[in-house]
Amino acid sequence: MSQKIKRKSKSARKTAASQGKARKVRRARAKTGSAFDTAIDWLPISEEQLHRAFLAIILGGAVALAWFVASMAGVPAMAHKQLAAVATDAGFEVRRVDVRGVKNLNDLKVYERALAERDRAMPLVDIKALRERLLELPWVSDARVSRQLPDTLVIDIFEREPHAVLRKADKFVLIDARGHELEPVSAKQVRGRLVVSGPGAGKQVEELSRLLDAAPAIKPQVREAEWIGNRRWNLTFKTDQVLALPEGKKLSAAALVSFARLDGTNRLLGGKVVAFDMRAKDRIYLRIPGRARQEAGLDAKAVARKQENH
Repeated sequence: MSQKIKRKSKSARKTAASQGKARKVRRARAKTGSAFDTAIDWLPISEEQLHRAFLAIILGGAVALAWFVASMAGVPAMAHKQLAAVATDAGFEVRRVDVRGVKNLNDLKVYERALAERDRAMPLVDIKALRERLLELPWVSDARVSRQLPDTLVIDIFEREPHAVLRKADKFVLIDARGHELEPVSAKQVRGRLVVSGPGAGKQVEELSRLLDAAPAIKPQVREAEWIGNRRWNLTFKTDQVLALPEGKKLSAAALVSFARLDGTNRLLGGKVVAFDMRAKDRIYLRIPGRARQEAGLDAKAVARKQENH
């Protein structure tokens, strides 16, 4: 005859101790979860973005491992192929292009160069080569290309600033402050912009800017600057009057400052004189229409008296 042996039930003390441990575990878990949630809340990203970042790190590690294994095998071509396959399977493939900083440049020209990388495994995109292709665009002074994992190329464009218009034999071309040609423009688009002309004028734009800065009161009145004989400037004002300046940086700046001073006291611009010639030292030659061959050579002090007589 078999006999069942009954186990003794837990004592009240053991039961209470067990329940106490369970409560401590639950409190610890709750505290840990709360601390983790608090840490997440402090981060400047959402929980979903954090999960995506962890996933990108894991997948990136897998791509790097595949590359390392193939490289150790001594087969670079296989390494590239394996890398592309793993990256593509993991979603590291160019699907989007984000272009930033474009104002005047036609952004389609940027996309034309960037979309050549579309559907390419992200690690295989030649960032340096793409940047060099972007720098070939006339408007682009600099460009930055970066990967935004898992599938986006980010292109930041830094444009040149339009400064003046270069008059050529058959067209007008917009240029920046250094004379770099940006793009052809129509005659209508020229209005309101400084026009430079003459052989080699584009290379002299920086020097012209410094010259005009010497006389800030006159600068806004200049409509066109012609580079004569690769040595000096003729300035045409909005009043259609022309000022011939002497050769040399210092002499031309001094002459322009002197002219600005005389204009400020005697209103030369807008008067009857159609041309001022300051190439001779300490003298100004004036040309007045209707008085053939009656060009007068005057010193600077005599200009005021002549203007008063007219």
